[in-house]
Amino acid sequence: MEPVLCLTQVFKRFGPIEIIRGADLKVLPGERHALIGPNGAGKSTLFNLISGRFAPTSGEIRLGGRRIDRMPPEQINRLGLGRSFQITSIFPRLSSLENMRIAVMSRHGVKFSVRRPLSAYSAISDRASAILDDVRLSDKRHVPAGELAYSEQRALEIALTLATDPDVILLDEPTSGMSRRESEHMVELIHRMTDGKTLLVVEHDMSVVFQLCDRISVLVYGTVIASGAPETIREDEAVRTAYLGTTESHA
Repeated sequence: MEPVLCLTQVFKRFGPIEIIRGADLKVLPGERHALIGPNGAGKSTLFNLISGRFAPTSGEIRLGGRRIDRMPPEQINRLGLGRSFQITSIFPRLSSLENMRIAVMSRHGVKFSVRRPLSAYSAISDRASAILDDVRLSDKRHVPAGELAYSEQRALEIALTLATDPDVILLDEPTSGMSRRESEHMVELIHRMTDGKTLLVVEHDMSVVFQLCDRISVLVYGTVIASGAPETIREDEAVRTAYLGTTESHA
C-alpha cells in the first residue's frame, strides 16, 4: 500500500540551528499514527512543515503522491489535509456556531461579504450545526467560544479541523491539559469523528497513544528513530532509552 503522507530526508534549520535532521516518515491510508518524542524533539516543527506553515530546508513531503513542501497552507488544505494546534485556535468572542460557519465557508467556496449575513447561507449553517451535533456541542452553539470549558474548546477545534472534510488529519496534543475523564472522552470523540480517515497525532500521554493509535513513530533530536506497532515500540530498547524510560506504568 502506498503511503498517503510521505516525508523523505526532511531537514529544517533556523539560522545555524538544525531542528529536523533527515526525518523519514510514512503514513498509510486509514492509519491512526502517533508521533511521539521528548520535549524539543521537533514534533510541532514537523507538523508545521507538513501543513505548510514552514518550508523545509531540504527534503520532500508528499501528500497522496503529490509534492507539497513548497505549497502554502491553504493549498495543502484544499488537497485534503486538516490540522489542529497545540494551543487552541478559535475566535473566543464568536459563538461556537459562528466559528463553525467560518470554517465551513471554505469548503463551500464561499467568501465573506458584508452585504449578506452568514445566516443567509443555509447550506453552511446546516453543515456547521451538523458538525456541532457530532461533537456534542449543539447545546453550546450560541455560547461564545471563549466561555466554553477547556475540553469543549478542544472539541470545537477538532470540529473546525473537520469542517473542510480532510482525508488526512493532524492533531497536535489533543488531550493536553485535560483530566483523565476528559481525556477518555476526547479519545472516544477522535475515534468516532475520524473513522475512515488517516490520522497523525502528536501526544505526550502514552495511555492515550496506546488506546488511539495502531502505529507509532518516535522522533528524537529531529530524527525518526523507530516506527512500528505499539507493542513493538513499547519493547524497543532504543526507544525506551531515548523516550519512554520509566513511563511504562503510564502506558
